[in-house]
Amino acid sequence: MVHNVTSATRLLDVVPLFHDDFRVQLLATCTGSSAFRAGITELLADLAVPVVPWEQVGHVPVALAISASLGGQLAAIDGQLTVLSHGIGYTKRLATPDTRHPTPDTRHPTPDTRHPTPDTRHPTPEGRGVGGGADPVFGMSPEWLLTEGGVPVADTLVLSHPEQYERLRTACPEAAPTAVLAGDPCWDRILAARPHRDRFRRALGVRRGQRLLLLSSTWNPDSLFGDTGDDRLPALLPELAAEFPADEYRLAAVLHPNVWHGHGPGQIRAWLDRARRSGLTLVDPLHGWRQALLAADAVLGDHGSVTYYAAALGTPVLLGAAPLSGLDPRAPVHDFVRRAPRLDPGRPLRAQLDGLVEAHRPDPRPAAFTSSLPGESAAHLRRVFYDRIGLPEPVGPALLEPLPLPGYEPPAYTVPQLVRTRPTGPCEIEVTRYTGRPTAPARDDHEAHTAVHEDTRDPGELALADVVFRQADPADPRFGTPAEWTAEILARYPHCALAVHIGGPGTCTVRTRSDTLLDLRVHGDADPLTGACALHAWLSAGKGLDEVLAQGLTVRTGPVTHRVELTLR
Repeated sequence: MVHNVTSATRLLDVVPLFHDDFRVQLLATCTGSSAFRAGITELLADLAVPVVPWEQVGHVPVALAISASLGGQLAAIDGQLTVLSHGIGYTKRLATPDTRHPTPDTRHPTPDTRHPTPDTRHPTPEGRGVGGGADPVFGMSPEWLLTEGGVPVADTLVLSHPEQYERLRTACPEAAPTAVLAGDPCWDRILAARPHRDRFRRALGVRRGQRLLLLSSTWNPDSLFGDTGDDRLPALLPELAAEFPADEYRLAAVLHPNVWHGHGPGQIRAWLDRARRSGLTLVDPLHGWRQALLAADAVLGDHGSVTYYAAALGTPVLLGAAPLSGLDPRAPVHDFVRRAPRLDPGRPLRAQLDGLVEAHRPDPRPAAFTSSLPGESAAHLRRVFYDRIGLPEPVGPALLEPLPLPGYEPPAYTVPQLVRTRPTGPCEIEVTRYTGRPTAPARDDHEAHTAVHEDTRDPGELALADVVFRQADPADPRFGTPAEWTAEILARYPHCALAVHIGGPGTCTVRTRSDTLLDLRVHGDADPLTGACALHAWLSAGKGLDEVLAQGLTVRTGPVTHRVELTLR
């Protein structure tokens, strides 16, 4: 039973538990109760099982219905109802409409994830699961768990840790008999994929010596992407470009599916256009967020589940938004948000991040509270499901799908880059590339030049560029050969001193203003453009090619050095 893409991600986790069983026919339905229904049609098409219209659900008896939300008219289901969590247990306060159980999403006039709506900002009547005047805790309060007659909505409520049961027993004792402890399949898939962290980093184009900073936002107005008056994320993006050198940091963002589908993927990409052209990758919120989380060196997040999963993995976390009012004060997430380091908007962001990483000591509590049965959810959930269906379990172990390896998605820099260089030894050049105006002062021995992608938005930047570059397959006939393209660029832009055709990982073809054509290879996994920028600095200092042709160049980016080999064409 799908409410929105967010809940669907948790349902997809458990579908493999029914694989290879000819006794079970899978069906899908959409409750139609969420304002964030965009993306569901495509998701169900990919699932490729029969879809039952919600209006017909009451006429289609099923042995087991599985939901990852409590919204909608779930009592209409003719069959055993099992409810999973679609986050880190049940931690957030969320108002219910006057009809008590139907989802609050039906009261939202627009799928606005950045601005408050009446349902999420106004208190509901006091109940046992809440403090006076506060919204009830989703999944832990009578307002969400009981029908108007005081009967539990779900036949089975799946919990991942005993602390959730203790909160449930206090807040809504009528629902306590429906609870079962069965772990967290999302967390188990993350744990199983930990050995592949390096692959996930390479898929995102993270290079040796780079730190991957992952921005994470949940969907309500107090989130990192929310709008409570200070526009946290829009204010951060220019700082990221100005403070974080491109060769030393890799930036990616995981936004809650409700953000994606509430505003529309096209709108999200439009809002974050310059950030994307500055190298920020928007991670697929359905299929790629867990892999990015495993790949990250640090997370700048908020009170959402992704940030808590990061802390559970032992990853350094800095909170850019940290509201406590929307969390159950007895939940472990509340304690985590209360204690976690906070972003100080008055201090340089890079210094805060570097200090966080260097001083980090993993806190064991988030992992301990994420699941009391790590690695065991598949077995426990399959046992619960088949018990509710009334069938014996299949022979063989219960297994979840491994996380897929995402496609290769390196950063795409099409904004003009300001490049600072300085000599640090014989045939050695330090290179620092920025995609924004640097806040760090230049040293006395720094030289600066600009490197501009041929596809930049502003053609005027190309006319002033010292280095013009592009990535293209050397065999792509649209651009001609690398030799032809580099000659064309120097002829078109008289100010350009070096044309750089990047043909593959670690290699490029460069043509100097003196019409010398060279092949440049960077040993290791450095960006070949960085090697080309070092060559430009070398030549701009009045030095000749003979020495570097014989000895090569050493390029330093932060604490890492790379060997650059040059050969004449």
